[in-house]
Amino acid sequence: MEPGYVLAGYRVATRTDRQDWQEAGLPAPHLFSLSDCVVDLVPVDPTGWDDWFASPQEAEIARDQAGTSGLHVLGIGFAATDVPALLADMADGGGDTSAGSLPERLTRGEKFPGSGERRLGFELVGFDSGHWHTWTCIGDLVTDVHQATGVQPDLNGLIQDEQDARQAAQWLTDSGLGDPKVFLWAAALLTKPRERPSRLEE
Repeated sequence: MEPGYVLAGYRVATRTDRQDWQEAGLPAPHLFSLSDCVVDLVPVDPTGWDDWFASPQEAEIARDQAGTSGLHVLGIGFAATDVPALLADMADGGGDTSAGSLPERLTRGEKFPGSGERRLGFELVGFDSGHWHTWTCIGDLVTDVHQATGVQPDLNGLIQDEQDARQAAQWLTDSGLGDPKVFLWAAALLTKPRERPSRLEE
């Protein structure tokens, strides 16, 4: 278990190379992210409105059915202390609150599982109209955060230290630099569950 973290869910994503419009100072290609600003995501159903799976098993099935190589499953968690503000922000932004949705899972407060999952690091993200933006895809936020706080991403585009990540998210929120897309920034914990090989890799 990751103490103090609530399960948001699982996403099936590509691992992306840095795009021309992303932060120029990113250290390397092949970045991990939960944001569809920089990765392609497999949806839960054909409508394409939901990209959050409730379990790694469901995510693995969707990964296999997608029939695309290079997909991986990411576990996502948020600090329990951040959840009330995130829920309010998602409600203002038109987030889906139906059973099984991300807000419903966060409200339920299911503990984030750490056992059997490899911690990748923390990504600074914010919600806007059904989408999650990342700090690497808006303006020069990576540079701004580094200059103001000394915090910068690692080779995977993530922050390794929890306190650094939370400090950076708070600074971004207070700075207002994400406006008008993101008003509230949070440090999302990304993990890589122990996956069985996909059919395309077997």
